[in-house]
Amino acid sequence: MAERTAAGSLRARLLLRLTILLTPLLLYGAWSAYWNGRAAADTAYDRTLLASARAIADGLVTSDGRLRANVPYVALDTFAYDSAGRIYYQVLDTEGRLVSGYEQLPAPGAEVRRTDDYPALARFYDGEFQGQGVRLVSLLQPVSEPELNGIAEIRVAETLGARERMARSLLNDTLWRLGLLALAALLLVWLAVSAALRPLARLSEAVQDRAPDDLRPLPLVDVQRELKPLVAALNQFTERLRGQFERQARFIADASHELRTPLAALKARIELGLREAQPNVWRTTLEDAGQSTDKVIHLANQLLSLARIESGAQSIAEGGAQRLDLSQLARELGLALAALAHKRGVALALEAEAPVWIDGEPTLISELLSNLLDNALAHTVDGGNVVLRVLDGAVLEVEDDGPGIPADERERVFARFYRRDTGGHGAGLGLAIVGEIVRAHRAEISLDQGRLGGLLVRVRFPGAA
Repeated sequence: MAERTAAGSLRARLLLRLTILLTPLLLYGAWSAYWNGRAAADTAYDRTLLASARAIADGLVTSDGRLRANVPYVALDTFAYDSAGRIYYQVLDTEGRLVSGYEQLPAPGAEVRRTDDYPALARFYDGEFQGQGVRLVSLLQPVSEPELNGIAEIRVAETLGARERMARSLLNDTLWRLGLLALAALLLVWLAVSAALRPLARLSEAVQDRAPDDLRPLPLVDVQRELKPLVAALNQFTERLRGQFERQARFIADASHELRTPLAALKARIELGLREAQPNVWRTTLEDAGQSTDKVIHLANQLLSLARIESGAQSIAEGGAQRLDLSQLARELGLALAALAHKRGVALALEAEAPVWIDGEPTLISELLSNLLDNALAHTVDGGNVVLRVLDGAVLEVEDDGPGIPADERERVFARFYRRDTGGHGAGLGLAIVGEIVRAHRAEISLDQGRLGGLLVRVRFPGAA
């Protein structure tokens, strides 16, 4: 139901935006239709006004040296009341005196120019008569008779009701057409969006029908080109998720195996000690159990460190890295491990003069330094040397004069629970933790033979922004 609601909202949002975009176009179309209709009405009715004026001009006659208007029946019939407005006329002689018609019809202004649309001395203009707007035509009619010679003027006016009605009729017709066209367009868009979203719905159903542990890539069949990046991103995510689950499964299996052995040995040692009656045997058993417990605790701490690396890496990926002084961190950890190095008879030296800034997670960087130094101290004989360096370019080096690591094993030592056949008792997690922290910080790590003859570990961090 949630998926249908989301799909419906997408359609509704698209239709709403299309409606918002179409509304100004409809308004502009209505405005344009109104004025185009008004222009068409003006053209049609102006032609009628001119025809009426010409009919009146044809009926002008002279008698006793005066101009008279013999208005024909057809012209008089045109001036009758109609359903939309009224028509008025006026005839002026050559001296500008009223011959026939209505008085006080508005005269054309000096700025009104003669029309070029018709072969006549006619001027069209707007005015007001008897408190209402009118449209007028002024036709100049030459009079050439023996008794009279000059220019007569015929004015015909019409109220604007008929023109307005015609313009509104055209506007309403246009609005109906545009409205139906817009509704049809929205309906077609709705159907097109529904058809376009159908593969997405099938894809959603395919994901829902899968088993919880089915992380196979989604098929790209019958998917539009625009949806392929989404499906590809989902496939990449499921691939990373599947890899994460596989790593967790292997880690849990390895951790269970690694913890089972020392815990079983610890339990067996304690049971054997309990069978003895001598106090000195009990003490020896407790001392051995204490050493085994320390190893189990160390292994558990390393396992917890690996778990913390996952959250720390996510924090770094989400932009949670801090600006750290690598020299200061190395100095603090070197002071903390100085007593342990002295106890083992190892000389621990620090070479970190100037601040070196990196972007990282402080807990993970401290864990990295701790594991590198602990690994170097563990593989250096009494009287040996361990050097911790922080160099320009965000480079960290840890070097010892121990036996080192052969070149063919330097890649494998970063695998979890890998132990070299050197007689050590570690869990094989120290360098694995280092490798995970390096990857989380997008740094580079390399193992080489150092100048002291032992192992040289070099970590190169990206410089701080």
